[in-house]
Amino acid sequence: MLMSSKVAQEVREFVVSNFLYGQDRSFKDDDSFMAEGIVDSTGVLQLVAFLEETYGITVEDEELIPENLDSISYVSAYLARKISATAKGSMQEQQAGTLGGEA
Repeated sequence: MLMSSKVAQEVREFVVSNFLYGQDRSFKDDDSFMAEGIVDSTGVLQLVAFLEETYGITVEDEELIPENLDSISYVSAYLARKISATAKGSMQEQQAGTLGGEA
């Protein structure tokens, strides 16, 4: 939970800085970026670039959906899933490499 609150704070800071121009108007973590007029479609691409650069992930085309990117809560949950999957994939690759090296 500590990681998700840190992620939520970092995403909020990015959104406020880049889309609200420092005006931390009151919005909740569950508020829709699009419905509230906080982030537009071009802004989503900026958000994706921020997530990829900051967290070392790749957002696939099929992951560009509101359920992943339309609120701070959604972004935090998406990142938790994505980072977990990336970590599992890396561990499996390392294990496969170790096993392959022993053969």
